[in-house]
Amino acid sequence: MRIGVLTLPLHTNYGGNLQAYALMCILRDMGHEVCLINKRAAGIPRWKLPLAISKRLLLKYGFGKTDTAVFVEAKKKREYPVISQYTQPFIDKYIQPQTKAVYTTKRLSALAAEHRFDAIIVGSDQVWRTAYTSNIEDYFLGFLKGSHTRRIAYAASFGTEEWEYSVVQQKNCAKHLERFDAVSVRETRGVEFCKKYFHVKAQHVVDPTMLLDATRYLELTGPSQKQEGVLVYILDETADKTAVVEYVSLALDRPVFRVNAKTGDVKAALADRIAPPTENWIKGFYEADFIITDSFHACVFAILFKKPFLVYGNRRRGTARFESLLSMFCLRERLIFSSKEIPGAEIFKAINWQQVDQILEEKRTFSREFLKKALELR
Repeated sequence: MRIGVLTLPLHTNYGGNLQAYALMCILRDMGHEVCLINKRAAGIPRWKLPLAISKRLLLKYGFGKTDTAVFVEAKKKREYPVISQYTQPFIDKYIQPQTKAVYTTKRLSALAAEHRFDAIIVGSDQVWRTAYTSNIEDYFLGFLKGSHTRRIAYAASFGTEEWEYSVVQQKNCAKHLERFDAVSVRETRGVEFCKKYFHVKAQHVVDPTMLLDATRYLELTGPSQKQEGVLVYILDETADKTAVVEYVSLALDRPVFRVNAKTGDVKAALADRIAPPTENWIKGFYEADFIITDSFHACVFAILFKKPFLVYGNRRRGTARFESLLSMFCLRERLIFSSKEIPGAEIFKAINWQQVDQILEEKRTFSREFLKKALELR
């Protein structure tokens, strides 16, 4: 089958890139022809740019907001090739070479017609989170015309604990979802949302990264200087998270190392924002003695590589993902929301990896079967 995969835009987000890689690997293993639909946010229309720039100038020079960036769009366009110089090659080599970006619903519809996809899979990641998309209906395949293309949602995520859709968005997306041939979500909260707000039964499956065995990721890595100690992969730095890192490092008497740059910190020097290679990111998780993170996919890779870990719940980015994942593997005690919640010596007790592996194999088998059945021809 010719399958299109529609996910959030790929860039320097390791988890986002690897979930797309994993899903496309599984589909190719099944013998399908897979194409990534390179959907991008439309950004500010050209006719609105003068007004936006005028407002920024007023903030910067009229109200003294000296850190206001005036020509944001040009700055991002200039800096992104530098920031992504080590992550883009992974996308080009293992996921899909650079293809023309799609920005509008109209162009998505035209692209689907051009490729004549037998199926389009939406997912994974937070594709159903309204704050992360310019048009949420696109991720419910509202642009898709006709009935010959199978509509499938695989491990789609709403990301948050609270319902964020407007009345109009809920009504329209529910209508689109009725036309889907198979629906699955990544979190238990997603199952509840689909039933309550869309009146659709959704299956609970694992994130695509968990469909692949850990050895498949190690095959991507090459020789590198071995790093030992406590791996810290924090997306949103705070003083309290630093306190957690210091506590664990001292308790284990192990040094701290990181596998990410200050990519999201626009105030940091450009050289400090260059994202390390994806292969190095993977290798860091494999070599770590202990992992501390506030990232969902970092948590996933800690489990895949059987590493003791501690997750600091990232409320701003959504905690339903952590609650669901860790509860699935009976590891809920690994989740904290402040340094005061560190469970003392218990956090350093050995994890029952035999139990985790058994659960993972069961969930992996179920999830693969879901995909297989969803793609069966009528």
